[in-house]
Amino acid sequence: MAGSTYEIMKEPGVISEGNKGWQKALNLISWNNGAPKHNIRDWALSMKKWEKA
Repeated sequence: MAGSTYEIMKEPGVISEGNKGWQKALNLISWNNGAPKHNIRDWALSMKKWEKA
């Protein structure tokens, strides 16, 4: 997603945690300043990097 921006509006919770420092989390995210949408994705613990779905 080169050139994409996002803002995490709410972090309802972590669904699971992997053994390599990643968490599957449910978040409410605004992509490219659009309307917020629920998103389930693997994130690095810093929430700065995600794994492509």
